[in-house]
Amino acid sequence: MSRPVGNRPRRAAYALISVGVASAFAITSLPAAYATPSATAVISEVYGGGGNSGATLTRDFVELGNAGSAAYDLAGYSVQYLPGAPSASSLWQVTALNGSVAPGGRFLVAEAAGTGGSTALPTADATGSVAMSATSGTVALVSGTTALTCKTAADCAADGRIVDLVGYGSALVREGSGPATGASNTAAVARSAALGDTDDNAADLSAGTPSPVNSAGQTPGSGDGGGDGGDGGDGGDGGDGGGDPTTPGTVRVHDIQGTTRLSPLAGQTVTRVPGIVTGVRTTGSKGYWIQDPAADADSRTSEGVFVYTGSATPTVGVGDSVLVSGKVSEYHPSSTSQSVTELTAPTATVLSGGNALPAAVTVDATSVPAAYIPTAGGGSIESSALEPAVYAQDFYESTEGMRVAFSDARVVGASDAYGELWVTVKPDENATTRGGTLYSSYDQPNTGRLEVMSLDTTTSFPTADVGDELSGTTTGPLDYSTYGGYNVQATQLGTLVDNGLKPEVTRRQKGDELAVATYNVENLDALDAQEKIDRLAHGVAVNLNSPDVVALEEIQDDNGAANDGTVTSEATLKRFTDAIRAAGGPRYQWRYIAPTDNQDGGEPGGNIRQVFLFNPKRVSFTDRAGGDAVTATSVVKTRKGARLTASPGRIDPASDAWDNSRKPLVGEFVFHGETVFVIANHFTSKGGDQPLHGRYQPPSRSSETQRQAQAAEVNTFVKSLLAADRNAKTVVLGDLNDYEFSRTVTTLTDGKVLKPLITTLPAAERYTYVYDGNSQTLDHILTSPAVTHYDYDVVHINAEFADQASDHDPQVVRIDVGRCRRD
Repeated sequence: MSRPVGNRPRRAAYALISVGVASAFAITSLPAAYATPSATAVISEVYGGGGNSGATLTRDFVELGNAGSAAYDLAGYSVQYLPGAPSASSLWQVTALNGSVAPGGRFLVAEAAGTGGSTALPTADATGSVAMSATSGTVALVSGTTALTCKTAADCAADGRIVDLVGYGSALVREGSGPATGASNTAAVARSAALGDTDDNAADLSAGTPSPVNSAGQTPGSGDGGGDGGDGGDGGDGGDGGGDPTTPGTVRVHDIQGTTRLSPLAGQTVTRVPGIVTGVRTTGSKGYWIQDPAADADSRTSEGVFVYTGSATPTVGVGDSVLVSGKVSEYHPSSTSQSVTELTAPTATVLSGGNALPAAVTVDATSVPAAYIPTAGGGSIESSALEPAVYAQDFYESTEGMRVAFSDARVVGASDAYGELWVTVKPDENATTRGGTLYSSYDQPNTGRLEVMSLDTTTSFPTADVGDELSGTTTGPLDYSTYGGYNVQATQLGTLVDNGLKPEVTRRQKGDELAVATYNVENLDALDAQEKIDRLAHGVAVNLNSPDVVALEEIQDDNGAANDGTVTSEATLKRFTDAIRAAGGPRYQWRYIAPTDNQDGGEPGGNIRQVFLFNPKRVSFTDRAGGDAVTATSVVKTRKGARLTASPGRIDPASDAWDNSRKPLVGEFVFHGETVFVIANHFTSKGGDQPLHGRYQPPSRSSETQRQAQAAEVNTFVKSLLAADRNAKTVVLGDLNDYEFSRTVTTLTDGKVLKPLITTLPAAERYTYVYDGNSQTLDHILTSPAVTHYDYDVVHINAEFADQASDHDPQVVRIDVGRCRRD
C-alpha cells in the first residue's frame, strides 16, 4: 500500500519555499536513543499489507510494546514512516501519539486502510493515515512530533529523538546487520513475546501472521473495530447503509467537504455518494475525482472529491455516473501541509457512462482574490471557516477536487522531468522582464501562481521555459500536494507557445576592470558526466565571459557522495577547469579549504565547499599559510592597510553559527596593485521551513535564525577589515539562501558596511532562482563602501529553463579598482 508523498525529488538546499523552517542552529548530534538497546518502549510489530491482495486485515498497523516495569508515557511522541529506498523527495510521515504503554503491555497504532481484507483491527489506541509498504519500509518511534529528516542508517543513528527503529524488507534505514525480512501482504514482522532488543532488526524481528494487540489486550475480532474508522473517527455511518444500491444515499460531496479545510464527516463511512467522474489517476496515488453537478448554494463547499483506490488501478472512466461508498479521510501529504479530503477504501457502482462533465470553475485574475491566505498566529488554519472571496488559498480550497479551467496563461516555472510546470493566471502580477513572476515580499507571494500536471499519459508533456505560454484552455480537477500546494491535474492541456527565451551572455570586463563572479554549480564532483561539466564550464567561459575570479558553491570532494573520508577536490577542479579551458576560457588556478569530513552539511559524503577560481594572467592570489578547516583567519592592520593572517582562510569555523554548514572562504587578491578581499559564502539552506501554502500560518521560517547568525559573523569580519582600513575593497558573495528583503541580508549589511548589489537593479530583474513559479533572489554579491565604480549583472542561464545545468543563475560584478574611493 505504498503511497507516494510527492512525485519528484527536490534539492535539499531549498526543499520548501517559505518563509522559514528548521531548528535555529544545527544541534550537536547526541548518541541515538536506539544506539543502546531499549529495555522499555520498543516497536513490537509492523504490518504494511493491510487491505492488500490476499490480506485478512483491512489496514496497516504499528504495535508498540513496553518491556519495562513502569508505564511508558507517549504524550508528545510519534510513530513515523519512511519508504524503504528513500529518494531526495521522500519525507517521514508522522502519526502523533498520546497515552501510555503499560508495563508488559501493547499500544496499537492503526494506519491507512486498503481496499481488500475482511477483518478490522481491534480498537486502535492511535490512528494515522500512513499507507505503508507491505514489503519494505522503516518505522521509528520518536520523542516528538516533528518529522525526522535522516535518510541513512548512520544519520538516523545520530538523531537522539529516535527511541526505537525497525527497518524491514530491503530498507536502507535499519538497525544492525540488516532489516527484518519476510514482510508481505500476509505477513508482519514482530519481536518475540519477551520484546528483546539487541538493535539488530534482522535478529530481533521475524515474519509471521499479523497479530495486532491494543492496550486493552484485544485482538482482531475481540474488539469493536471502531479504531478502523480513520483519523480518530468513530467508524460510524455518515449515510444510509441500506436501500437500493442504485439509489443515491443522503450524503452529497459538499456535505463531505464542508465549510472548512477539514471534513465534518472525517472518519465516518458514507454510502452511495453520487457524482460524475472527472479525472482518473493511474500512477502514484491512484484514484479518481468525482463531482456532483447539483451544487449547493454555499460558495465555501466544494462539489468535488478525490476517491483514493490505493494500489488498485481505478476501473471507472471519465464521464461515468457513479455512486461511491467509502470512509471519509483527511490525507496530509506532509506534516506541515494542508490536507486533502478523500474517500478511502471505496466501492463504486457505475450507473451510466459518457455523461457530460460538470462545468469547470474559471480560474483567472477576476476569480482569484488578491490576498493570499488567512493567518492563525502560527497555528493551523484548517478549522477556520473558508473565505473564498477574500483569500486565494481559500478560493482554491473551496474548489478542491472540482474541475477548474484557465486560458492563455504565462509560464512562470519551467517544466521538469516529472511532467509539471507553473503558470500564472494573473498576467499582470509582478512580471519580470523575461516573463516570470517576481517574489519581492513575504506579504505577497503571488496569488496567480498555479502548478500544472498532466493526467493524460498518452501525450508527451510540453517542454516549457519561463515566458512561454499555454495557449487556449487547460482544464482538470484541482488537487493539492506537498510541493507547491494546489495544482491542476490537467485532462486537457493548452497548446505551448514558445516565446523564445534565450540564455544571457554578459559583456567581457575591460582591461582595468576586475570581474568577480559567483556560481552555485549544484554538487559538482569528479564523477559527474562530462556533459554536466561541459555545460557548467560553458557558463563560466562564455555566458560569464571568463571572469577574473569565480567563487564556486557546491564543489564536492573527488568521489562525490561516496562516504569514505575523502575530502579533497583536486580531481573535481581539474576536470572542471580543463573543461573551461576547452570552452575558450582561461587556464584557471584554484584555492579552497578542505572541510572536516561530514561537518559542512550538504549531501552526506559529498563534503561540499566554496572554491576560488582565478585567472593568474589577470589577478594574483596572496597565499599565506595557516588556513585549515578548524583555524580562523583574522585581520591585521599594517601601514599598507589590512591583510589576512591566513589566505585562503575561514571565518571563525568553531562558531556555532556554522554547525553542519559551509564555512565562508576568504581570500586576498591583488589586481593592478590594489588589494581586494573576497569572501565566498554558502549559508544554511531553507530545508524544513514551513511552506507558504501549508496549514500553519504564518509559516515558521526557523532556518532564518542560523542564517542570521552566519550573516552576523560575516558582518563582524567585514567590520574588522574596515577597522584596519576603511578603504578596504571587499566583495562578499555566494548563495545566501535568503532574499534581499530578509533579515539575513539586513544583518549582513548592518552598519552599512556592505551594499547588496541586487537592489541596484530594476525590481523586475532582481532574481537568481525560480521556485514554485516565484522568481526570487537567493544568490548575492555585496560590496564595501570603497567599491564605488562597478557594473553588476545577473546572468540568466539556468533558473528559467527546463534544460538547465544548475538551478541557480550566476552573477558578476566588474569593478574599476583604480577609480574606487581612496580617502
